Amino acid sequence: MNFSHITWLDDKGHIKPPLALYLMLAFLARGWCVFIASLTQMSDRSALVRLFYPQKTEFLWALGTGAGAVLLYFVVIAERKRSPAWIRPLFGRLAWPLWGLLLLDGAILLQRLLHSDLLFNWRFAFDAVLLFWCVLYLLKSRHLHHYLRDWPSQP
Repeated sequence: MNFSHITWLDDKGHIKPPLALYLMLAFLARGWCVFIASLTQMSDRSALVRLFYPQKTEFLWALGTGAGAVLLYFVVIAERKRSPAWIRPLFGRLAWPLWGLLLLDGAILLQRLLHSDLLFNWRFAFDAVLLFWCVLYLLKSRHLHHYLRDWPSQP
């Protein structure tokens, strides 16, 4: 018998959210993370944003896709509290919006690559590797699969 899944349970017997899910949501919401971090700088708030997103349109696209990740984060938080009840049917289908956000992020990465004339850039390479890992995780993770089935649609 395999009892390795026992570490996934919390005190109430529910499956804990995987840490990789939080990391994936942070990766998808990285535009919002940069924006919030830039608010801490008093002298030049746009310097940090320009460091990660040299073009304004890239930053705006990152905020747009990150808004979906922030909404999914609130769905995960609602699952931890097991309320409100109207989110239950949405939670079981959380993988579909994740796939949509990953595809949108991939399309934006491709658009950024095309605008840079397909020249190598470490930021693009890092984003592509993390995007690839997120796709693999969404495909292969048993912990995420069990976690999304843990909050049934019926109380």
